[in-house]
Order: sequence, then structure tokens, then C-alpha cells
Amino acid sequence: MFERIKGLKFHKKQDVAIVGAGITLFRRRMNETGKELSYYAVKQALEEAGLEISDIDMVVMGSAPDSFDGIHMKGEYLLDGSGGSNRPYMRVFVGGGTGVFAPIAGYWHVASGLADVCLVITEEKMSSVHPHPQSAFKYIWDPILDRPLNPNLIWIFALEMRRYMHENNIKHEDIALVSVKNKGNALDHPAAQVAEKITVEDVLSSEPMALPVRRLDVSPPSDGASALIMVAPHIARQLTDEPVWVDGVGWALDTTWWTNRDLYFPRYVAEAAKMAYKMAHITDPRKEIDVAEPYDPFDYKELHHMEGLGLAKKGEAPILTREGVTARDGDLPVCPSGGLLGVGNPIAATMGVKVAEIYWQLAYRAGKRQVAKEVTTGVAQAWGDLMQVGTVMVLSNKR
Repeated sequence: MFERIKGLKFHKKQDVAIVGAGITLFRRRMNETGKELSYYAVKQALEEAGLEISDIDMVVMGSAPDSFDGIHMKGEYLLDGSGGSNRPYMRVFVGGGTGVFAPIAGYWHVASGLADVCLVITEEKMSSVHPHPQSAFKYIWDPILDRPLNPNLIWIFALEMRRYMHENNIKHEDIALVSVKNKGNALDHPAAQVAEKITVEDVLSSEPMALPVRRLDVSPPSDGASALIMVAPHIARQLTDEPVWVDGVGWALDTTWWTNRDLYFPRYVAEAAKMAYKMAHITDPRKEIDVAEPYDPFDYKELHHMEGLGLAKKGEAPILTREGVTARDGDLPVCPSGGLLGVGNPIAATMGVKVAEIYWQLAYRAGKRQVAKEVTTGVAQAWGDLMQVGTVMVLSNKR
């Protein structure tokens, strides 16, 4: 499908481009296996890039705990469905942060020259867990300090949301605007699970989960898969006249002792963003980033993560949202895909509404979701574990 440069050895980092992406429907998909979901996403990405599976040099799989699919060594189980047979294959996992960390791993392999064409797949099948996917997290807690409290993720993040609101004097009404915006944006996404027109009052009157968190503040568990194709420059230019480039990557891991930190600010995101921005030569993200996809499993997390990414000052993100700055036709569109709140939250597979969405926006392939302004640079971010993992990728359509 393209001409390779034989015998070429790289002694320094080479540029990396994204030339294709794919995403399945996000929802409860009991009839398909994780292998089948992976296959659907890969097929779409290959078709968009104009490639065949034989053109792929290596495969990176990203997927969350084995307990979701109920299969031990899930990476090996997913290998053939994702196209990993008879070629180098690896799995990465950093909880929810996998949605951006998996393409970071793909970036490493192409940037180093080890692969010309790398296929990145992220998959999650949460419906296999009974009675609820929350059960899969029952044993992640420290057995001495945490487990006697019988915690769950909802009330842990309710503590963080409350602290964020208190420290910055933020009203729940302003946070609810994020859910209204993202679920509305998702009406234009073909993979969306819970796209709908709602109001702030709908959010505030929805079922309490662990106050202040209510049901419409939270993204739904989901099944799904997504895929990206990352290539070397000489191949990118043979496949498309307008490749989207990876300008910067960053990741950070904070301590598991969430009780020892002030939860109002996501330092793990700030450190990851600092690394990615330095690599991308970005000094003022608020002015230099045109479109953003921060991780939004809860509505307050979009605001929290915007501030960690330097797209807003501490406590300023709710103001930008209220003023329409983060709307799809605003000055800084945030989660134009509809995000996890609107499209769905199949943990690792959220690569499809984070990195893939920024790729589609910068390639002007987002269809009805395409933001109103001209875009050259975007950022995608994911978050995992207990306020612990931050992963960031900066993309650009300029060279």
C-alpha cells in the first residue's frame, strides 16, 4: 500500500502522524465479545487510512482490569481480534488513563523507528461484571486503611467534588452545565450511548448517588472499542496530504494515598501536561490550544482537568463554561464529541472520544461535531485510578 524505506535506522526521534481512527457504538453489548468489538474498531481505522492489516508492523492494546471481561490475561485473549497475530504485540494499562497512555505507547514505537506503522486498540467490556462494574473495583483498596470503610468510587469522588466546590466557591448549578453541554454535543456522535437534551434542573433533581454527586453528574458504564493508526512521516505523506501529528506526550503518577493530598487541584494532570507542553513547545495553553478533550467521567472532572491542563486558572473553568467559551462554537471548544458523559465511558476505550476525536477535529473529519473555529492544535487527556494517573497528548495539523 506504500513504499517502505528499507534498512533505515533512526538515531534520533522521528515525527509520528495519525492517519486513521475507528470507534464502535458505546453501550451495553452483550452479544459481542471483546475480540469482536476490537475487530470492528480496527476495521474502521484501516478503511479510513486506506490500509490493510498486512501493512501493520506492530499492535498496542490498551484495556483495563481483566475482571471487567472476566478473562485472565485479557491482553492475550484480545490479541487475534485486534490484529496482533504474527507481529509484535503489547498491552498497556493505567486504569482510566489508558485511553491516552495506549496511543502514547504507540507513539514510542514509531518515534523510535522500531515500527513504521503501529495499530493502537483500546477495548472495554464492562457489562460482563455482575451485579455492576463497580464490583470490579472492590479489591483495589488498601486492606488496612481503606477497605474497613467499605468505600466505592462514587463516594470517593464525591469527596473530591465537594472539596473542589468548597475551595473555589463553585455552585452545583455551574458544574451541571458541563453535563448539559456534553450530553447535547453527543447528539451528533454516531457512537453515543446517552446523548440527550437536558437542563440544569434535570441534573440537580436526578437520583442522588453520594452527594453532591447525582446520577446525571456521572457517565455511564459501557462496552466498546476504538483504534488509531500511527505512522512514520514518509508513510504519512504517501497516505494523506493532511496528516495529524503528535507534538507532545506526557504522563504522571501521584501517590495512591489520596487522603494525604488536597483534592481541589489535579496535580497529576498538571505534571503530565507540563511534560507534553514542553515537548510541543507550548508556553501558553489557554491561547495555543484550539480544541480540548479532557477526561470527563463526572461533570466536575471536566472543569477540574481543564484547570490541570492550564486551559483555565484555578476555579475559572466553571466561569468559562457558563459564559459559553467551552461550547462547540465557543473560543475554546471542550469535549465537542460529547465526552464520556454523552458518548459513554468504557474506561480504556475512551481513546475514541479523546485522542481520536482530536485527530478527527484537526483533520476536519468530525462531521456534525466539527467545531466552528479554525483549529491547528488540540489536547487530549485521561485520568486513572484514585486521583493518581494523568496522561496527556498534544496533536497538531501543522508542520
